[in-house]
Amino acid sequence: MALESSPESPLPLRTVSRAITDWVGRLGRVWVEGQVTQVNVRPGQSVGFLTLRDTAADVSMQVTASRAVLAGLDAPLTDGARVVCWVKPEVWAGRGALRLVAYEIRPVGLGALLARIEALKKVLAAEGLFSASRKQPLPFLPRTVGLVTGRASAAERDVIENARRRWPGVVFEVRAVAVQGTGAVSAIIDALRELDQHPDVDVIVLARGGGSVEDLLPFSDEALCRAVAGCRTPVVSAIGHEPDAPLVDFVADLRCSTPTDAGKCVVPDVIEERTRIDHGRRRLQQAIHHLARHERAAVESHRMRLRQRLTSQVRTARGDVEHLRARTRSLSPLATLERGYAVVLREGTVVRSVHDVEPGAELDVRLVDGTLHVQSQP
Repeated sequence: MALESSPESPLPLRTVSRAITDWVGRLGRVWVEGQVTQVNVRPGQSVGFLTLRDTAADVSMQVTASRAVLAGLDAPLTDGARVVCWVKPEVWAGRGALRLVAYEIRPVGLGALLARIEALKKVLAAEGLFSASRKQPLPFLPRTVGLVTGRASAAERDVIENARRRWPGVVFEVRAVAVQGTGAVSAIIDALRELDQHPDVDVIVLARGGGSVEDLLPFSDEALCRAVAGCRTPVVSAIGHEPDAPLVDFVADLRCSTPTDAGKCVVPDVIEERTRIDHGRRRLQQAIHHLARHERAAVESHRMRLRQRLTSQVRTARGDVEHLRARTRSLSPLATLERGYAVVLREGTVVRSVHDVEPGAELDVRLVDGTLHVQSQP
């Protein structure tokens, strides 16, 4: 129920504090999980204080626990420990602060952590986050390589040095963040999103060296896995050593066994590429020479066939000309004269009948080898 109040009838602060305390008190006791930070257990105090932090979000709350609860632990709490607590929310009326009162604290052992990781792995796999169909190919030669890693870490050095041995001109955009402990997940996610929005970054590498299962826990966090899956830029995972397999390895577009391996995967080898170019140039030259020889032979073959065809056509045409010449000669008047005949002309006109010539007329007699001048007799 909302408290009734007005500017004329305001409520005392203690009334509001009691109402908040009553509302919070109705929540009862709940089991919560988190990561311990800022443990403060002073000698002589009846209670100890610690901060319980969410492993995937920037949320924390103060927890108080009696000495009896703390004494029931097998080992003292330390910063970074994962715990499950049975708590009841409570408002500290004097300061109006919300805190959790712990009635039982159970450290999360390695076996339990691994079981939870395995359960999360099945959930993410069922959603398709590990599917090969959603993985993006890496660019052949990225303009800029984004690198999320620990500050001044061996992983940073291994990635950059091995990449530059292969391609000296490679450019890196490095984001140095905490890669284990409290705050690591949120820091890694923030750096990942920043690089994913960078206009020149074509591939992102997540890298850290080896460590215990607890050290590598941030890279099996559900929030980080989903952040990697949501990146538009291809992501390369290079976490720990060869046997290590945090869940981010399965979500990333490419999993590298070590940071050194990641440096070799994100850029091509300039020596190999030069060798490949030289080999391709030689093959191209050989292909061009072979093609030139083939085309030269084809041209020579066409030229010889054309010459043979032209020779045959000329020979045939020459025969036709000789035949026509013979026929023309056989039809010529000269051929008739050669057989002993003569042509009689009068003033250049052929005389065809004796009636065309009067006695004593001057005539020309054309023979095969000359002309005779004669006179007709009566």
